[in-house]
Amino acid sequence: MKKTFLITTIFVLVFLSIFMFYEPKQFPIETISNYEMLLGPRALYWGSRGQDVKNVQWKLRNWRYYEGNVDGVYGARTYRAVIRFQKKNGLKVDGVVGPGTAAAMGLKLTSQAQGTSTSGINRSGDEWLMARCIHAEARGEPYIGQVAVGAVILNRVKSPSFPNTIAGVIYQPLAFTAVADGQMNLPPNKDSLKAARDALNGWDPTYGTLYYWNPVTATSKWIWSRRVTLKIGKHWFGL
Repeated sequence: MKKTFLITTIFVLVFLSIFMFYEPKQFPIETISNYEMLLGPRALYWGSRGQDVKNVQWKLRNWRYYEGNVDGVYGARTYRAVIRFQKKNGLKVDGVVGPGTAAAMGLKLTSQAQGTSTSGINRSGDEWLMARCIHAEARGEPYIGQVAVGAVILNRVKSPSFPNTIAGVIYQPLAFTAVADGQMNLPPNKDSLKAARDALNGWDPTYGTLYYWNPVTATSKWIWSRRVTLKIGKHWFGL
């Protein structure tokens, strides 16, 4: 009896020790904060401010593309100067200073996460950028409506009437309300990320439309000249 009790006691102590002190292996978890820090694409666009913008303005003014003040504010003059620089140097013309345009200027944009491991994160910059725009423009809409907003962005990229990059389309001046009012800077949620991924994988619930708007809040008279092709949630989609 004593031997059985002793064995049982030892077993219980070993079990409790394992339970109390064992630490499971920590696998990388894909979170919004990790995503934003590691792969949030560093780009300068209309509305950006800071030293990076000043550096761009200095370069462009020295090369006679830019004639305004070096004030660190990415406005209309800086945008037009970037467009001229991109055209002259055979770059993608979108008015956005991303890594390619910055490299052509001999600049390195300030990193958002110096020396941080990217283990476990494998998203693309375009997916992240689209997710931010989808979240800003369509959060609260049905999931298919969020994918539809992403599809409109991609349809514009394919259209000769719009910039030919995702960043160029999103940051085209006055194209998206959420960029103008700053909501574009909100971190996206999981639905927005999934919607961006689905749109990039080819799902287009709009069947090729180039525009969408909320008829209750739209202030542009021009948008009402578009032909409505379908309605999803609160948004109307058209050509």
